[in-house]
Amino acid sequence: MRSKRDTRIDRQVRQKPPSPAGGKALRRLFTYLGERDPSLNNEVVAAFVIPKATVPQFGFPKGTSIAKAARTLAAAPRRRRRVPAAKSFARAISKAAATLARAPARRPRAMAPARRARAAAPPAVWQSIGPNHIPHGQTYGTNRVDVIGRVSSIAIDPTNPKHVLLGAAGGGIWESKNAGASWAPCTDQMPSLAIGAVVFDPSKPKRVYAGSGEGNFYANLGAGVYLSTNGGTTWTVLASAPFVGVGFYGLVVDPKTPSIIYAATTNGFYKSTNGGSSWSLKRPGRCWGISVHPQGGAIELLAAFEDGLFASTNAGNTFAAVALPAKPATAWTRLAVDRVIAAPDVAYVFGAAGGAAHLWRRSGASWTKITGLPTVNVNQSWYDWYVAAAPDSKNRVYIGAIDAWRGDLSGSTWGWTNITTQGSNSIHPDQHCLTFAPKDSKTIYAGNDGGIFRSSNGGRTWTALNEGLAITEIEYMASDPNTWKWLMAGTQDNGTIRFTGLPKWDHIADGDGGHCGVNQQNPNTVYHSFYNVSLERSNNKGNTWTFLAPPNLASLFYPPVEVAGMTVAIGAVSLIVTRSGGPPWSTVPLGLSPQEVSTAMRAIDANTLLIGTNFGRMLKMTWMGAAWNKIALTSPAAKYISCIALDPTNPQRFWVTSSQITGAGGRVYRSDNGGTSWVNCTAGLPNIPINSVVVDPANFNRAWIAADVGVYQTLDLGGHWAAFSNGLPNAMAVDLLFHKQDRHVICGTRNRGAWVVHVP
Repeated sequence: MRSKRDTRIDRQVRQKPPSPAGGKALRRLFTYLGERDPSLNNEVVAAFVIPKATVPQFGFPKGTSIAKAARTLAAAPRRRRRVPAAKSFARAISKAAATLARAPARRPRAMAPARRARAAAPPAVWQSIGPNHIPHGQTYGTNRVDVIGRVSSIAIDPTNPKHVLLGAAGGGIWESKNAGASWAPCTDQMPSLAIGAVVFDPSKPKRVYAGSGEGNFYANLGAGVYLSTNGGTTWTVLASAPFVGVGFYGLVVDPKTPSIIYAATTNGFYKSTNGGSSWSLKRPGRCWGISVHPQGGAIELLAAFEDGLFASTNAGNTFAAVALPAKPATAWTRLAVDRVIAAPDVAYVFGAAGGAAHLWRRSGASWTKITGLPTVNVNQSWYDWYVAAAPDSKNRVYIGAIDAWRGDLSGSTWGWTNITTQGSNSIHPDQHCLTFAPKDSKTIYAGNDGGIFRSSNGGRTWTALNEGLAITEIEYMASDPNTWKWLMAGTQDNGTIRFTGLPKWDHIADGDGGHCGVNQQNPNTVYHSFYNVSLERSNNKGNTWTFLAPPNLASLFYPPVEVAGMTVAIGAVSLIVTRSGGPPWSTVPLGLSPQEVSTAMRAIDANTLLIGTNFGRMLKMTWMGAAWNKIALTSPAAKYISCIALDPTNPQRFWVTSSQITGAGGRVYRSDNGGTSWVNCTAGLPNIPINSVVVDPANFNRAWIAADVGVYQTLDLGGHWAAFSNGLPNAMAVDLLFHKQDRHVICGTRNRGAWVVHVP
């Protein structure tokens, strides 16, 4: 979301607002994909309609188109591959998840019989520390609301309105049996926790289907269609093929023939005739939505594709284009379709094209374009977009984008009400789905980047249903050296949050939350960033903040930040650093290549910084008394460096991880001579991104790494690795902390919050 605070940030760092070409969400997507496999960006460029405007905010040089930039990032020429990068990536993630599921619990090494009984202990088990409640989250209105994380889909049991299922972007499927008052996770050990669609079989509500792989963002994490036969409490993989690496926008069970199921995916329109066991591609090309006649798809099925609206009268076997009057000449960036269940000849199509929103209504056999729409922000239409027709009314429709509106037809005039930003009755922006309660169209559930919200009066007022949902997307964390029960974390679209020992976390800063840091000599002084080069400081652990106005340079969306006493540094195309804890700032050139940027940073001490880049370059920056001196270290591998760690007992021993799975070399390296040479320590690890590494300060042989699924441990300096994920969900593990005093390892995930384990 683009928060109210972002305008101030842009002004403070003299930046222009994000371009209409996809907004901040698209830049986040490019960063997420590019650090794992640069060729994944090529597939995004090929799939989305992106203007050829210059986009320096994506981290590419001025005058470079996104398509050209994606090609320069790719290791190979842009072309169709026999195995698309997304499919190859998803296969590796699913294989790693399956291996973790089979791995035995970690147990101590064998020891002498005399000591065995006394020393034997149960294996370490990860525990969730939330957040499961974040009060005072941000809206575009005047109020604050409870938030938690991105919800992509909502399904309600057609026979029990209190039974609700939701799919989180990367946090799995959650079940509530009391209309959202409490929640339980249902899919923590499934091969993918990225969920794009959930649907009940209306004829047998105990039977529920879900599409893994979130079409709006985490499509490359698709592992297939899941099935529950007990109403959503437990799940199995029903069909992996042909959906590995494919994202879902929707699943529909045919109302007349429940054995027929339709799927709208990033790869096209699919149909199953045997209850989801096998699938056939009926029409290729990105399919954003499906609307089936209440008497079945053989009567009529409408589908929204990237090339327009199509209709089928043979249950999706063939399609014919539907002509929409006054259709824009430019290509669609998003298209959605829905119909009135009680009057199925009334249908709606809501699209974004040419930088504007367009809405049509069909009554009978003719389509009419509705004019006089409210001002709809289509900046992120590829990411947040829907249309939902009231099931029992010909004259009410809901449209969702960054905000959502209710449209009411009176005679021939439409009246529009913004239902998500309305003063003191506002909810979190970035709308992904809207679902009606069974037999009660006034009760609606909205899913957005902040979580799930319910209204019993058509959106006039709202109740947050986010307490108990642990689906926060954590980006980075920092801790108080005196207690592990004080943490700070940056989150996607839900600001910077603070843990003080309870699963209810404090919201302490708005906007997007990026890297953060704590002054280890004075932990009352803490720092957090938003996005781009930005930084705020608090001298009271986050109660109040002062903006530090660092210089505006090209950087990652979330550039690395490092705090070492009064030395505070930000990594961009240059090093931005202060030795006084705040302004004035120094900008130190790093001599990077075009498209190269700082991606990881670690302070050896207040006078020495290590920097890694997306090209695998390693630099050592040393304060010489009047200026910073740059020393080029040997590169472990020419690939994206995701994290740098130090052996606290040996300043010459560094660990480096890479999240990039393509290119020569490994993904975990160790240097024992200050970066002169490197040992590849990747053997035994799955071929998936490695995001973070920490070292045990009491045992230099012991280290942990966090991967896109799972945490792994070595007890012999990386010679061997073993799964260290007992109790941890199969979410993306993106950041690790080791708390020296309390001997806790803390893991931040997307989108399953934070987890902790004590290690002896």
